[in-house]
Amino acid sequence: MNTITDTNFNFPGQTNLYKGKVREVYTINHSKLVMIATDRLSAFDVVMPKGIPYKGQILNQIATKMMEATADLVPNWLEATPDPNVAVGHLCTPFKVEMVIRGYLAGHAAREYHLGKRQLCGVAMPDGLKENDKFPEPIITPATKAEMGDHDEDISREDIIKKGLVSEADYVVLEDYTRKLYKRGSEIAASRGLILVDTKYEFGKTQDGKIVLIDEIHTPDSSRYFYAEGYQERQDANVAQKQLSKEFVRQWLIKHKFQGLPGQTVPHMSNEYIQSVSNRYIELYEKITGEPFVKANVADIQNRIKHNVESYLNN
Repeated sequence: MNTITDTNFNFPGQTNLYKGKVREVYTINHSKLVMIATDRLSAFDVVMPKGIPYKGQILNQIATKMMEATADLVPNWLEATPDPNVAVGHLCTPFKVEMVIRGYLAGHAAREYHLGKRQLCGVAMPDGLKENDKFPEPIITPATKAEMGDHDEDISREDIIKKGLVSEADYVVLEDYTRKLYKRGSEIAASRGLILVDTKYEFGKTQDGKIVLIDEIHTPDSSRYFYAEGYQERQDANVAQKQLSKEFVRQWLIKHKFQGLPGQTVPHMSNEYIQSVSNRYIELYEKITGEPFVKANVADIQNRIKHNVESYLNN
């Protein structure tokens, strides 16, 4: 089960290295980013102790396809993908918030709703909904971006502007881009027999001040999908939705009494369970993209990435 869970490259012109929860970002000549999607798995803002085979490749390739499919709507940071696990693009200064948009009452929103809350991030949620019902209109519920090991936190539009995390003028653009991307993502999902339930987008500013989409988009780590076929029947029968997302990992962890809370220990993940998660990610890839997944050569992932990135940078 060859996986890539950590890197420590020294690329030509390298000026910085940032390690996030699942991605490692190398800055080149203060102008370009090399983003490596590792096989690390994060849930409840905690990185699991074992990597998931092919997960990084899957996330990187879905994100690449989705950025290409939305570039006519929203500019993005991407320049090239010289390796199955690697994206290269423009250096940006990230906004310190994630733009979460929800079309349905699911996941975190449903958990808050069940506690009796009818506002999330300052946005009203109507009474009378049950879990996985569709909202009358999609709602934007931002979160502050956490450092590794910390939890993302809900925040309202008003607090984002008041605290100076994003200027009001920029926030208007982020909201507009978020709604456009979600609409296009929902259309792509529908063409695959899926419902894009909720997702998050991250944005940054290029060195010349342009707001662009960064990081991943419409992947199973950043998004929740339901199968469209049978959705309404399942809602009417009050049974769980058939879904494509990382939620299956979260539910497994909850079942094993882990939600990333203080004092909790990550449960043991057997090799069989790890393989089942990998298989599920491959299923996600094929359903989301409508294409068969082609496994990259993982005999020596580190050297493969090093060679492909250096060849690209040198050329």
